[in-house]
Amino acid sequence: MVRFSLNPVTLEILDGDIAAQDVDAVVNAANNHFWMGAGVAGALKARGGETIQTEAMALGPVEPGDAVVTSGGALCARTVIHAAVVGQDLRTSAAIIARATARALALADERGFESVAFPAFGTGVGGLPVRGCAQIMIDVIGEHHPRSIRTIRLVLFGQPAYRTFVEVAADRIGPAAHADPDCPLST
Repeated sequence: MVRFSLNPVTLEILDGDIAAQDVDAVVNAANNHFWMGAGVAGALKARGGETIQTEAMALGPVEPGDAVVTSGGALCARTVIHAAVVGQDLRTSAAIIARATARALALADERGFESVAFPAFGTGVGGLPVRGCAQIMIDVIGEHHPRSIRTIRLVLFGQPAYRTFVEVAADRIGPAAHADPDCPLST
């Protein structure tokens, strides 16, 4: 894990399982009708239970870029923020990713959450390059003015995505405030 300071927020970047995060809210990279198939949505549904999808679908559809909040079912996280990063055409754009990131952060603050974990938005079925996703999400996170959020965790799947996000964060934010000594990018 690598940490960056965005006073008063700590941005954490790690390679891990979003469905296993013990935070106030995990963010689902959702479609705008909120059916949960594969990828991040599938992992959250598999671990958290069918109720997450049932609750989300009752709140949709929404425009791509919008988000809704449901319970966390059996997840460690008490809630799931479902950010619609693709429409029914399963395509995304930089503008949709930026809106979805900002909306998820706003919902977390509205509910007084202190910690929220995000996956990489739109890099799976949406087809967005990982570097482009990292630039968009980190820029939006850096521009956000939190009310309650103190920890934003970017949970990536695999070392290549993890390394890309760490490189982009270092470029956009500056040197890491803390890097795990076992991390390949600790230096």
